[in-house]
Amino acid sequence: MNFDHPVVSSLLPVVFLILIGFVAGRAKLVRQDAVRDLSNMVFLVLAQALLFRTMSSVHLEKLDMRPVFQYFWVAGSLFFVMLMLYGRDSRASVLALASIFSNTLMIGVPLIGLAYGEAGQVLLFTLISLHALVLLTMATIVLELQMAHEQAAQNGETRHMLKTVGMAMKNAVLHPVPMPILIGLIYAQTGWGLHPIIDKPLQLLGASFGPVALVLVGITLSQTPIGVHFKGALKLSVVKTFVHPLLMAAAGYAMGMRGLHLAVMVVAAALPIGANVFLFSQRYQKEEDVVTAAVAVSTAFALVSVTLVMALLPLLPA
Repeated sequence: MNFDHPVVSSLLPVVFLILIGFVAGRAKLVRQDAVRDLSNMVFLVLAQALLFRTMSSVHLEKLDMRPVFQYFWVAGSLFFVMLMLYGRDSRASVLALASIFSNTLMIGVPLIGLAYGEAGQVLLFTLISLHALVLLTMATIVLELQMAHEQAAQNGETRHMLKTVGMAMKNAVLHPVPMPILIGLIYAQTGWGLHPIIDKPLQLLGASFGPVALVLVGITLSQTPIGVHFKGALKLSVVKTFVHPLLMAAAGYAMGMRGLHLAVMVVAAALPIGANVFLFSQRYQKEEDVVTAAVAVSTAFALVSVTLVMALLPLLPA
């Protein structure tokens, strides 16, 4: 094996850090009670510093939104296809979301940074800034409307549609992932920059995000039961890590996307199911066990799908 190959050199650190977390979890070096606190630190401290600092120097006129819009066109289309296949009920909304929602933050950020550098990360952060906002809002609105319909069918109670849509959009905008990106972008437009006294701590916190997040993924996987839910998890994982990136590659290429833009969008589509889907399923108490198992299975599958994507994309004709 050529360890200097860009695919290998980008993926192996990710695999090793997840493996270290898995072993630490199995060995009970990190108690299950501590996982939630560690997760809060990753999402609410380290990620905030990384996202804000990176976007605080990005000017809006330099952002290319076309790849991001194409990504959401593919993801949204796949969401509604899966919604139909799973039965068009509130349970189906959770499973359809799992089919398209990538772990762009905990796995995507360190992987894209290693493989494509800061230019790739800026493009990924542009996607991340809208990822939860668009996909969680879409799934929440669909699920809330379905639950309102199911509730009305059971007891005759109805919920105002505009109120349902408004609450879904509010929850998505106030999500801790889009907020620091949007604030960073707004701050960047002032042209003030960051004083070293502020910039250095943010840099150190941001640099800690990648390794700590990947170790946390491993710890979480070590405590994830799969068992009887493997068949359902397998179906979701195949769609998420193979069908989604295949559709993204085909649609992106057909729409004229090439180079770094195509690579980052397709790699993002090939990533495993994101933790937000697990939180989403818990919040609505729909398919929690299947989604939890699918997060674990899709993470294993993504090692293959991401490797294939990163190896094959450079072979496409320009």
